[in-house]
Amino acid sequence: MTDVFGTGALRSRVLRAWAESPARFREDANTEEDHALGGYRDRVVVELAQNAADAAARAGVPGRLRLSLDGGVLTAANTGAPLDAAGVEALSTLRASAKRDEIAAVGRFGVGFAAVVAVSDAPSITSRTGGVEWSADRARAEVGALPSLAEELARRAGQVPLLRLPFPPSTPVEIPEGYTTVVRLPLRDPAAEASVRAQLEQVGVALMLALPALAEVEVSVGDAVRAVTADEVASWTTVEAHGTIPAELLAGRPTEERTRPFWQVRWALPPNGLPRGVPAVLHAPTPSDERLDLPALLIATFPLAPDRRHVAPGPLTDHLVERAADAYVELLRAVPPTPALLDLVPGTVGAGELDAALRRAILARLPETPLLPLGEDAFARGRDTVAIDGPAAFVELLAGRGDGEPVVPGLLPAAWPARHAALAALGVRRMELADVVDALAGLDRAPAWWHGLYESLSGASTDGLGAMPVPLADGRVVRGPRGLLVAADGVDPSGLDVLGLRFVDPEAVHPLLFRLGTIEAGPRTVLADPAVRAAVEDAFDADDPEAVADAVLGLVAAAHLDPGDEPWLSELALPGEDGELYAAGELLLPDSPLHDVMAEDAPFGTVDAGVLERHGRDALVAAGVLDGFALARAEDVNLTGLADQAETFHLDAEERWAEETLDRLGMQELPPLLPEFAAVRDLELVEDWAAALRLLSRPPLRAAVADPAHVALFDGRRMAVPSYTAWWLRRHPVLEGRRPGEFRLPGDATLAGLYDPAPEGLDERFLLALGVRTTLDDLLSTPEGAAELLDRLADPDRPVSRAQLVALWTALADHETPVDPPERVRAVVDGAVETAEAADALVLDRPDLLPLLPGQPLVIAAHDRAERLADLLDLPLASEEVAGKVESAGEPRDVPPAVHAILPGAPTTYLAHDELVVDGRPVTWWAGEEDLHAGGAEGLARALAWSTGRWESRFLVEAVLRAPEDLPTLLSERDLEL
Repeated sequence: MTDVFGTGALRSRVLRAWAESPARFREDANTEEDHALGGYRDRVVVELAQNAADAAARAGVPGRLRLSLDGGVLTAANTGAPLDAAGVEALSTLRASAKRDEIAAVGRFGVGFAAVVAVSDAPSITSRTGGVEWSADRARAEVGALPSLAEELARRAGQVPLLRLPFPPSTPVEIPEGYTTVVRLPLRDPAAEASVRAQLEQVGVALMLALPALAEVEVSVGDAVRAVTADEVASWTTVEAHGTIPAELLAGRPTEERTRPFWQVRWALPPNGLPRGVPAVLHAPTPSDERLDLPALLIATFPLAPDRRHVAPGPLTDHLVERAADAYVELLRAVPPTPALLDLVPGTVGAGELDAALRRAILARLPETPLLPLGEDAFARGRDTVAIDGPAAFVELLAGRGDGEPVVPGLLPAAWPARHAALAALGVRRMELADVVDALAGLDRAPAWWHGLYESLSGASTDGLGAMPVPLADGRVVRGPRGLLVAADGVDPSGLDVLGLRFVDPEAVHPLLFRLGTIEAGPRTVLADPAVRAAVEDAFDADDPEAVADAVLGLVAAAHLDPGDEPWLSELALPGEDGELYAAGELLLPDSPLHDVMAEDAPFGTVDAGVLERHGRDALVAAGVLDGFALARAEDVNLTGLADQAETFHLDAEERWAEETLDRLGMQELPPLLPEFAAVRDLELVEDWAAALRLLSRPPLRAAVADPAHVALFDGRRMAVPSYTAWWLRRHPVLEGRRPGEFRLPGDATLAGLYDPAPEGLDERFLLALGVRTTLDDLLSTPEGAAELLDRLADPDRPVSRAQLVALWTALADHETPVDPPERVRAVVDGAVETAEAADALVLDRPDLLPLLPGQPLVIAAHDRAERLADLLDLPLASEEVAGKVESAGEPRDVPPAVHAILPGAPTTYLAHDELVVDGRPVTWWAGEEDLHAGGAEGLARALAWSTGRWESRFLVEAVLRAPEDLPTLLSERDLEL
């Protein structure tokens, strides 16, 4: 075919140069190989598209490119300026571009077409002006004909610089209708085809953005055909900037770069993120290997390193980074001002050096850029705006959007997420709810506005809202809803100002306040407010004590309190009939029975008649005015604290009652508590005890006397102890001028004479609670019972029978309660009961001693109690004081066998005396330490019965001794006793 473009002359010059300088051949071969295997190894499709874009730009027509892969051949048909001789020469001359004077050209370094060598050994270009082809086989043949290159060709295994030797087309190539030029690339092998196929799959909108001269790119792979048009990028937001590069920044750059001192930057933001297949890299203008993780595509004329894959570092790159940052900020200003803008703000961590440099430059500009909307057509810098992390309605209210006045200037709309990391990069100040609440404290707004504020926060967490300002009914605004009151039914806040109560303004009441600790307060709740208690405590010093009293008594009446429910109310200052102020607990109702019960000097007044008429009897009594005795009530009372006077109910001797109760309980690991405590007040002021006891014996006071107190111990047990009131009454002369313990109830004869019968008029259970004695066992079961009994036995004016006395001494010996030794005792002297000095008395421990103790006061208890009684009373035993020397001689005799039927184990012998003498006195029997002595049947019977511990059988034994033949009858008679 015709050599239109003079390829023969080009080949001749190249071959001559190689022949003259094989080094030149080697240099060209290495350079082409570097391009094919290095920077351009996988860029054939992009380079073809770039050439098509340049051709369209030169011709001033819309660029169209058809890429087809079929049968192992890639063809690229494009519109635009056709191939010319200069173009052929440029394609065949590495590093010498024919486009250096074309300002709009994308390719300008003369090496891009070298990408075809990576996939094809026989590329060709056919244009309507002519064609050209390159062939590895034909090039090797041409080189092989030069003897000077034979050695180098062999060393390179036949590899030659393919593109340096162009040839006229060997076969015609059809140009599709509507296209100007066709590039045909028979692919070298399957690997080359796979690489091209992968590149074709990546053809998309990014290519259209990088090469704006292209209007359409059609991709055909086999039967699959798709097209990418410029219209597809119409939905992308783009910002472009361009300018002249300062000369000093081009110093050291290649000459052809210096002749084109222009820079261009284009950012393209897709509507929904980068499409699949679009590489997130810098396009300069075609894809490089510089990774960018920014959400927009950057197409810029960054200087590239020789590998055409990375940016060349230096001042020019730094300059373009700044220009790209400027353009990116303009891109942000171009997008709609919605919260989605925040996702376009870059973070600080880059994917590489260039990415990091761009991020730093962009972030440095953002705080000063008015990007954030504050209203219609109003934008502010980040440092002039505030974001609040709160509900939308709350944010809008504070921003004053609507009819209100803004509370927080520069407040971002609620839709903007306050915790988005980008806000910090923009310089926006974020306020937490707690900080906003603090800032609201100084606001002057109507209660209804505050209600709207609470409504806007109704769905928010209460964390951080604890200091929320709240308008009060009295016009004040206070911080913190906790403890504030909302008037419930039965409460009128208007009359309670004098108490210093904090009622929320009714127009501001909202459920949020209750979540934050505001209390819906009925009368009882209002009374429990610390302000009411403080007002009562300070009532005597108040400017208007009567107003305080009226307010408190109104609440008491509305709360329907029972007397004693709120004991502190007894401190309320109320006027008496004498015009003086009294504590409520020191006033009596006019008809109170206490007028007749209390002593004349008792510190009580009578309540003012006007107060009584205004508030009624029930309210006054509930507040502590005395209709009868007042009750002190409490729960979980610490007995130890009461004993130590750390706690007090202002009761007479309460600490002594607590001490005695603790002593009764014994040592405890934890302080005992009284779950319920009730005690009658002012007992020490009573004068008429007969009338007082009648009042105390009736409900509701009766329970405080008759019911024991129950103490909770650390191990879960409960122990009953006398109540304070019962304890106090037992220790005072309240029953006919004497202590109740000096009286007894009928029933136990052993107490007769020692205790007087209890007066009539009070029921038995009430008398028991007062401490009136019931039985000897009950008396001795009390801590003071034994000592009290000894005191009464020592009183000669209290008659005691001999049988009663033995029972008393026996009970004392059995009880073994430690007591202080008495100074006087009730004793038996020669058969008569008398009161004797304890120092003169003996405890009788053996009946055989009686004949030796004439005139001796003897304390006698039942058999075998003598030693215990002697220890208790600290008295000597009679046997210890009597020498007991047997002075007569006795004759050994056998105990009659019949005795053993009654007393098994009795001694078998004894010493019989005609006249038994001990310590110079005649006696009938003697139980010595070794032998029994007896002077007759009566004495022997007693000696045997005592020695065997069967003292009660002595008379039966005597009968057997006197008439042994009657033993069967006597045993039968004894059986009847069983």
